[in-house]
Amino acid sequence: MKALPTLFAALLLAFALNPAHAQDKPAAANPAVAADGSDPSTLTEEQIKHADVPLALNKLAQFYNGHGDYQRFIWTMQRLVELTPNSGALKLQLAIAYAQVDNKSGAYDLLVRMQAQGFGYDLSDDKRFDKIHGTKVWDYINANLKANLVPFGEGKPAFDLDGKDTLIESLAYDPKRKQFLAGSMRDGSISLATMDGKLSSFIKPDVSNGLWGVYDLAIDSAHDVLYVASSSVLQFKNYKAEDAGKAGVFKFQLSSGKFVGKYLVPGEGKHILSTLTIGKDGQLFAADGVNNEIYKLDAAGLKLIMRNPKLESVRGMALSSDGKILYFADYSLGIFGIDLAKTSGFEVKHNSEKLVVGGIDGLYYYDGNLVMISNGMSPARVMRLKLSADGREIAGAMPLDVAQAAFSVPTYGTIVDDHLYFIANSQKSQYDQYGLPKDALKLQPVHVFKSDLRFAWGQSGVGGISSRYLQPRPQKRKSCLKNHHQNWRRQKLSISTDRTSGE
Repeated sequence: MKALPTLFAALLLAFALNPAHAQDKPAAANPAVAADGSDPSTLTEEQIKHADVPLALNKLAQFYNGHGDYQRFIWTMQRLVELTPNSGALKLQLAIAYAQVDNKSGAYDLLVRMQAQGFGYDLSDDKRFDKIHGTKVWDYINANLKANLVPFGEGKPAFDLDGKDTLIESLAYDPKRKQFLAGSMRDGSISLATMDGKLSSFIKPDVSNGLWGVYDLAIDSAHDVLYVASSSVLQFKNYKAEDAGKAGVFKFQLSSGKFVGKYLVPGEGKHILSTLTIGKDGQLFAADGVNNEIYKLDAAGLKLIMRNPKLESVRGMALSSDGKILYFADYSLGIFGIDLAKTSGFEVKHNSEKLVVGGIDGLYYYDGNLVMISNGMSPARVMRLKLSADGREIAGAMPLDVAQAAFSVPTYGTIVDDHLYFIANSQKSQYDQYGLPKDALKLQPVHVFKSDLRFAWGQSGVGGISSRYLQPRPQKRKSCLKNHHQNWRRQKLSISTDRTSGE
């Protein structure tokens, strides 16, 4: 085995095994560091278990894999999975590593636990698992994983929005005028949308408002206000270099589209305001997903209320009905809350063996529940998460729609009465590093999907929801649930068929 260059290895090992370095704090002595700090091939299993920085562990895993050191590769992947339990991709890599060394028990156990969390894959023809094929246990596990790919739920496509190169990534709903609003990241416009997908111009960027690409919309109907999260990004057709890194909240009169004012993110550096949420009292919060910051809008402008360098990518936000708790999702790390009265944060507790809360883009509050749209999961899903009385734990979970044919990259949306309308095919990945379409012919109309938020209302789930196939459902749900129950019975599978998770 080749050793890493001495300087690089020393830096890498210090970073992986001493997380203080990652937080700009004085480094404490760490007995896990190799004596000379230069050769990762000398690390023991115990030393790797004490590493706390996923980025550095990823580098070590790449090194071990590239040099054929599969034992240390497995130790490193085990630690990575432990530190980032929401990542299905890492778990699958670890299962592959077990298979490569013919560790059937390790691979089987991990895949069973993944299936119980709701991950779905078809590994029938995956050559990386050849060494553990050919057993009844393998056939059993693979059938369960494939079963999790079966579409579930009674949601349906609502409408398509006209136009292709629009990069519409945000929706809002005006309850007074009973119409949707759609924001374009591509041209910075906000359009009115009908239920049949017809768009009409409402607000366009101009010299007075200075709009850039639109990331999110929030409506305060009681005060006739539309808020727009807008950022200067390369996907915006009229991007100017002098505006690089700028972002802000733009305020318009909802009834007329008249520009009222704007509130830019203070400070230097690159900012992207990617998410908004608003309370019943009109209080607005905005998230910067690049810097993992959350702002509150007050009379003086955007006021920083949360910054945490340990977060990886803040996405959706939701405010409790009493306005006391602000929830937010980190794409890798899960769901967190902020007690706004105390300005203190907490992790929303859940049963991690049954429910994975990663890979979340959209997050919404509905009648004592959080609703998450997870596109970082295989398969993609919309889940309803019942909160405990104090709002700090997930007491149960229910899938609303899973693996639907319309789902490619489901992302953000808006609640209308008892339904969640959301974009089912985000196309940000269809644009290159310069903000241009990779292939204009592959761009599609925006598909808006509709999920019933009261689907199987009142049915229990404790961190997972395998019981949904065993309990009676309301009459109007009968056909959907009966068909799925029969599918599972025909396969004669007894391993839990939970679909809760996110990657």
